[in-house]
Amino acid sequence: MNAPIRDSSTRRTMLQRCPFRAFSLCLFFYFLFISTILVSYFTVSQAAAQTLDSVTIKKIDSLFKKRNSNTGPGCVVGIVRNDSLIYTKGYGMANVEYQIPITTKTIFEMASVSKQFTAFAIMLLAQQGKLKFDDDIHKYLPWVPDFGKKITIANLLYHTSGIRDYDQLLEIAGTTREDVITREHVIKILSKQRTLNFDPGEQYLYSNSGYFLAGEIVHSVTGKTLRQFTDSAVFKPLGMNNTHFRDGYAEVVNNRAYPYWEVTKISIANSSAVGAKGLLTNVDDMSKWAIAFCDSKSAFYPIMQQMIRSGKLNTGKETGVGTGIEMTDFEGFKMYFHYGSIGACQNFVEYLPGAKMALMFFSNGGSYNLYEVSHELPRLFIKGQPQGKTAAAIKLRGDSIITDTVSAKQLAGSYITDDGVQTEFKIKNQKFYAVYWGTNFLLLRTARDSFYIPGTTGVDISNQMNFAFTRKSNGTITVKKTWTGNNTSQKMIRIDAKNKLAVKELLTYTGKYYCRELDCSYAIVLKDKQLKLTNAKYNDSPITFYDKNRLFNDLDCMHTLLITRDKKGKIIGFEVNYDTIQDLRFDKVQ
Repeated sequence: MNAPIRDSSTRRTMLQRCPFRAFSLCLFFYFLFISTILVSYFTVSQAAAQTLDSVTIKKIDSLFKKRNSNTGPGCVVGIVRNDSLIYTKGYGMANVEYQIPITTKTIFEMASVSKQFTAFAIMLLAQQGKLKFDDDIHKYLPWVPDFGKKITIANLLYHTSGIRDYDQLLEIAGTTREDVITREHVIKILSKQRTLNFDPGEQYLYSNSGYFLAGEIVHSVTGKTLRQFTDSAVFKPLGMNNTHFRDGYAEVVNNRAYPYWEVTKISIANSSAVGAKGLLTNVDDMSKWAIAFCDSKSAFYPIMQQMIRSGKLNTGKETGVGTGIEMTDFEGFKMYFHYGSIGACQNFVEYLPGAKMALMFFSNGGSYNLYEVSHELPRLFIKGQPQGKTAAAIKLRGDSIITDTVSAKQLAGSYITDDGVQTEFKIKNQKFYAVYWGTNFLLLRTARDSFYIPGTTGVDISNQMNFAFTRKSNGTITVKKTWTGNNTSQKMIRIDAKNKLAVKELLTYTGKYYCRELDCSYAIVLKDKQLKLTNAKYNDSPITFYDKNRLFNDLDCMHTLLITRDKKGKIIGFEVNYDTIQDLRFDKVQ
């Protein structure tokens, strides 16, 4: 109690004894006060100069007016220009039950937007000499099965490892959206794998497993969890104080938005596995990362430049995808971006360094068309023909109106790729559409049997999807699907999924099928002359046929099955060939 009083008394005595010192101190505080006012004035003036005009603000509001409700979920938007977050606004409710609105402080699940931070952590360790991109992952993760092929850290980051996606594996094994997924669950299921989708470096195929394993490598090298390492090495240096990897699914997070599929239905991500996902942040914090991404003077900038370099296959062909970052062209500007979607949370971050801009969109409602929003929002800011582009260079090619509908209708129908993904082509109001996941994409025609879907983020597109139909003399039609940006292609065959087999033949498919790599079983049963795929965790799914060896069902995780037979033609199992899972074997055991 005495020390503070003594100190205060001493200061008063010193001032009384030294008038000149007292005057000097007064003068010092006067100038400090004036300088503070001036700095504040110029800071406010600079911020004011960076704010958006009322017309643009109204246009942004119009994009999200349907979500600006106090009875449902919504979103937040952030706009970065130069070195400032010039505009941000929340729409709708972070918590519908308690009527808590979304603000710039609201925390959102980032889903796959998390991958760029995991990639940065790996590249930072490489810069520090603690690992190399061409290191075999078994050097750090000896528990990963030996597939007889070298898998490098670069393979993980560029989605060229061939390792199956753990989300789809868990779903096939019976893990539902309501179940808890821990780090140990993912390690266990990956450690049981015996085969790859393809040899490392031979193909590009998006896989969450690669980024989970990258996060585990960070743990192995540093002795810290991905959360601990990024907290100290990434987030704190950038002042991202409300950002972290959530490695405990039950963790309480202040100001977090609850995700809603519908107003009356919550969708919580019950996962503790991080690396591919798991980041929590808000638009204020993410703006600091975005500013560093576009600022050549940032200490993080050199690594971020490495992240946007395209991966390469063993052939030397570029994939057109960086590490945790995808890329395209948007009206003459190079755009770097990534989408994220988990449960009802949908997000994207788009960087346009050439325009010194970044755009952020985080939502807690599952009914947004993420691709449309990611297209419409930057169009409010990026206009004209920059970088010497002419109008002809960015004009859409082809026609949207089909005049010879008879010829085009011959191409309509359902098609399937080698990875089991189906696409429907249809004619409607003299326009040709490709239907993916229930969404119609308008096709533009460049030749009689050639069409394309413009890329989802702009007009001057490097990642557009192209379809070249071939009519064969026997009446069959095939399609070659290509992506302009990453130089990859797939063959599509036309299917006529009809169950035409007799009951006796249908019975040869019935039985129990077991997968060693997942330790799970499915059964094919015959009910009312209809084959169905059954499992303890899922509703029965009707089976239809393309042919006797290719079966379809309604389960999202294993939509396409390939029947395997012995030399005598007897059915001995099936393989799942769908999306991120290829050649996953189920043996017929009963």
